[in-house]
Amino acid sequence: MNMTWEINWAEIAKATGDTLVMLGWSLLFTVIIGLALGIILFLTSRGQLLQNNAFYGVLSLIVNILRSVPFVILMISVFPITKALVHTTIGVKGSIPPLVIAAAPFLARLVESALREIESGVIEAAQSMGATPWQIVWRVLLPEARPGLIAAVTVTAVTLLSYSAMSGVVGGGGLGDLALRYGYMRFRTDIMIVTVVTLVILVQVLQSAGDRLVARYNKK
Repeated sequence: MNMTWEINWAEIAKATGDTLVMLGWSLLFTVIIGLALGIILFLTSRGQLLQNNAFYGVLSLIVNILRSVPFVILMISVFPITKALVHTTIGVKGSIPPLVIAAAPFLARLVESALREIESGVIEAAQSMGATPWQIVWRVLLPEARPGLIAAVTVTAVTLLSYSAMSGVVGGGGLGDLALRYGYMRFRTDIMIVTVVTLVILVQVLQSAGDRLVARYNKK
């Protein structure tokens, strides 16, 4: 093993920056799509405002299938979609679509669970006052479920970070790619250690920020 510790910190910084870019863009699109999916799943489930068992069953099945596929396999499977969207399947740009496709269903389930924690009486009170389903979503469901939703986004962000590292297997760029090309293939234990420590620090920062926000908005 090469333990010279002659680390190119510029490469580490660039890889960290690429990882943060992947995380930022993929988290943004994941929140938009996952939040929408989660709300739809909740509203169309049994006993809710827009109950539709057939629609819920189909959407729930699609979400479950996407959640069940290992990320590396999913990333390879959606190469045609990735190519059509961003015109490449490698690098930072090529990693974002599969990251979103993998994480959005995961977040959708967390959002659905968070919304189910809201007491039914709150929704019924809003209905009795003539609120539309859209008004109930924006003025009741989302504000009431805010701590749970923040926690869900935090968990999803950490998951995306681990997915972004795995994307290095197919040339996704970032810390995962650096760890694979330099740490694993060139037997550079020092590079492996630095990338792992960097990822651990990023996870701690994300989790701490999420926990602080949850504590701030938690009414209990």
